[in-house]
Parts: sequence; C-alpha cells; structure tokens
Amino acid sequence: MANHKSAIKRIRSGATKRLRNRYQMKSTRTVLKLVRTSKTKIEASPLFLKASSMLDKLAKRGIIHKNNASNKKSKLAKLIAKLA
Repeated sequence: MANHKSAIKRIRSGATKRLRNRYQMKSTRTVLKLVRTSKTKIEASPLFLKASSMLDKLAKRGIIHKNNASNKKSKLAKLIAKLA
C-alpha cells in the first residue's frame, strides 16, 4: 500500500479515470456493434457518423491510439460501402 499522500491520491484519481475510460470505451463499442449489425446504408450512415466521432474523441483523450481509431473507422467505412 502507498505511504505518501501523493501516491494515495494518484491511486484514487487513477481509479476514477479508469472507470471513466471504461465507460467511454464500452459505449463506443456498443455503437460500433450497432453499425456492424445494420442491414442498410440508410440505417448505418448516422450510426457511422456517431461512431467515428466517438472514436476520434477516444483518440484525442488518449484512451486509444489515433491509428487504432483510424483503422476502426476505415473498416467500418468499407463495411458500409458494401451494404445495399
């Protein structure tokens, strides 16, 4: 266990940040899943815009790497292009 005040505070703040990051990552994964399970372009397009925005925010905040966000958006765009 940490003995210094600053170390104890870092443990508390780290736990708070971890919970916030988990929540944001989970909600993004849910939207990604909705995009992947969409049957038509009309249904998937607004979801794709929301998903790409969420991925950009995750990358900006350092939760995921910017290349990871870019790769996920690219794969979603290719998937949507195949839809009728």
